[in-house]
Amino acid sequence: MTHLSAVRRPDTDRHQKGGRPTMSVPARRRNRLRLPFSPWHLVLAPLALLFAVPLLWLVLSSFMSNSEINQFPPALWPTEVNTDGYRFVLGNAMFPRWFANSLIVSAAAVTSNLVLGTLGGYAFARMRFSGSRVLMGLMLATMVIPFQLTMIPTFIVMKEIGLIDSLGALIVPSLVTPFSVFLLRQFFLGLPRELEEAAWIDGCTRLGVMLRIVVPLARPALATVAVLTFLSTWNDLSWPLIAIHHELQYTLQLGLTTFQGQHNVQWSAVMAGNVITVLPVLLAFLAAQKTFIRSITSTGLKG
Repeated sequence: MTHLSAVRRPDTDRHQKGGRPTMSVPARRRNRLRLPFSPWHLVLAPLALLFAVPLLWLVLSSFMSNSEINQFPPALWPTEVNTDGYRFVLGNAMFPRWFANSLIVSAAAVTSNLVLGTLGGYAFARMRFSGSRVLMGLMLATMVIPFQLTMIPTFIVMKEIGLIDSLGALIVPSLVTPFSVFLLRQFFLGLPRELEEAAWIDGCTRLGVMLRIVVPLARPALATVAVLTFLSTWNDLSWPLIAIHHELQYTLQLGLTTFQGQHNVQWSAVMAGNVITVLPVLLAFLAAQKTFIRSITSTGLKG
């Protein structure tokens, strides 16, 4: 008994030099200050504010007068709210037409990329045919070709089929992009084949499997394709500047260039027009934000 009582028990003999009991390691960790958010937010929040400064200044300058925008040093905020820029833009008779043209071109490009990109991506992911890898490699190689090299051939093709100076010249080259096919292919490769095999056993066709099984699971990737396609088509200026000549066929980006003359620039109207132009892009991204981020984190670029 004397020998047993002399044995130290590690659970009960935890004392500091002053005789006070020492807290265990898990207890010390529990008592640490816990932040209500991730520590990464302390780094990301200042960066987000830094990147938001140009957009904030764009909104503020749209409520300035031309004299305030042109003064040196430039004003950081308006001394008084001035809506002359918005009145100039919205009072332009062609502005609604330009907005509608941009909306038509962007909607057509998004719809065609979702349909054709899904068909092409599923074919490359699940169907093995002769030359499929070579064809995929050639398609990916076109992504590194700059637009300046394909601009003249594209213009010649559009001219030969009679689409120059029409919205068709903006829609046809954007019907499907290699990036859309590649992104959807990568997502389809990550889906388990067992789901499709079960549908085949039940007598479903390949097209039925794609529409009923694969497409509903690919909503994050489809949302990513839709957002990126809408963003690139809505903000495109270089190709409409080449293919469109008549003012009635202008897109919104091309129409805003008419506010900048050779000797006089309506900067308040330019800023107001850019604010109106940015709003659809922000709304589109906010609407698909969750699925967009889910696609980035779950898809991966697997070969």
